[in-house]
Amino acid sequence: MATGSIDDQLLSLSSTHKSVTWRSPSNIAIVKYWGKHGIQLPRNPSVSFTLDAAHTDTTVSFVEKAIKNNEVSIDFYFEGAPNEVFADKITSFLEGLDDEFSFLRDYEFKIESSNSFPHSSGIASSASAMSALALCLGSIEKILTGWPTNSTDFLDKASHIARLGSGSAARSVYPKVAIWGTHADIEGSKDLQAIPFDSELHDSFKGFHDDILIVSADEKSVSSRAGHALMEGNPYAPVRYEQANRNMIATLEALKTGDILAFGKILEEEAMTLHALMMCSDPSYILMKAGTLAVIDKVRAFRAETSLPLYFTLDAGPNVHLLYPDEVADQIWPFIERELVPHCVDGKVIRDRVGSGPRLMS
Repeated sequence: MATGSIDDQLLSLSSTHKSVTWRSPSNIAIVKYWGKHGIQLPRNPSVSFTLDAAHTDTTVSFVEKAIKNNEVSIDFYFEGAPNEVFADKITSFLEGLDDEFSFLRDYEFKIESSNSFPHSSGIASSASAMSALALCLGSIEKILTGWPTNSTDFLDKASHIARLGSGSAARSVYPKVAIWGTHADIEGSKDLQAIPFDSELHDSFKGFHDDILIVSADEKSVSSRAGHALMEGNPYAPVRYEQANRNMIATLEALKTGDILAFGKILEEEAMTLHALMMCSDPSYILMKAGTLAVIDKVRAFRAETSLPLYFTLDAGPNVHLLYPDEVADQIWPFIERELVPHCVDGKVIRDRVGSGPRLMS
């Protein structure tokens, strides 16, 4: 594994390299993005915690073509096995990046990817996967051309490329906390890529836990891509976008000041709003399971009884993220283990926390 800053890691890449591997994390949105327009542009801004244990490892090997043609040539392996469905999606994605990377049709690529968590179960697998791929592509550009020469340019482009593959992936390239989407009152915010927020994060949140309860490991019945599209006809969409913009400012203030109570209130409100929008779409659909609701009820009861800051959120799926500060972990984990883990598939919990961002691997 490469060590040091992103700048140091970029310096370690040379023209002798013929493959590159990045480990990129998933992220969990605090204020959710739901609904998009144009080419992967968000209808509302969002802010997320970058995770650590929930990640994708992607290796891209490349060799110059012996006979030039005008095709993107890849072999794609997921979890060690060829995957034609994913290969077709990645090929289509790469074919749209000619303006971003001039080398894509001059090389043959072997892409190997694996997750530390179940795919398509609502843990933003596309965020970790597409950010890992974007970081690999940026590294290959560095190897072949010498550009970029600094981490700011490298991560800016990686976030932009990741967004083209999966909107939420734009946030995964930055450590701890990232913002994506234009907001009039957030300096530097933009739709084309995410921006980091870690330098303003209060110490109370830097060690935050996120225990992910795998209530269901099944593939979702409705993809996030389809869910975003259904927002175009959702009668509650305009009100939702106004709510998200208000919650952005309140969330960032809580993250700056260490106001865990205000943070937790918005966190849970955003989760329930997201799933309410799914239930109000046409056609309507439900991604929560019985276990999801049971966990939520128990978390609320536990918090009411103990006053301990344990909060839940959901991504676009049935699995529950439990967030709490490190200083109360010894008091909260026994409750999770005793009361909530039984609702998980085979007792599966990913014990995660706020992470330091992607890593270049050896």
